[in-house]
Amino acid sequence: MNKTLESITVIEKEDIEKLHFPDEEVLLTIEDINHRQYEAERAMKLGNYFKDKVKIVFEDYDGIKMVDTTIWGITDKRLLLKRGLMIPIQRVHEIII
Repeated sequence: MNKTLESITVIEKEDIEKLHFPDEEVLLTIEDINHRQYEAERAMKLGNYFKDKVKIVFEDYDGIKMVDTTIWGITDKRLLLKRGLMIPIQRVHEIII
C-alpha cells in the first residue's frame, strides 16, 4: 500500500456505523483483489479461533481510515465485525495481520 501513515485516520470500531461508503472498488488489479480475499479469510479464521485482532485499512467518502478489530465473518460484499458492524470489502485497501 502506498499510503503514508500520516494520511490514515485511526478510528474505533464503534465509529464504523457512522461512515458512508462509495460503491467503487479501491484496488486496481485482480491480483490485489484476490490477495485481499485471501487475507480476509485468514483474518476471519484467526478471529474465530483465537480472537485475534487485525488492522483493516479502508476508505470511506472522507478518506482512508484504519481500525483494529476482529473479523468474525465474510460475505461476498462485506467484512462482518462484532455488534453487527460491517465494512464493504470493495472499500478495503489492506488487512494487516
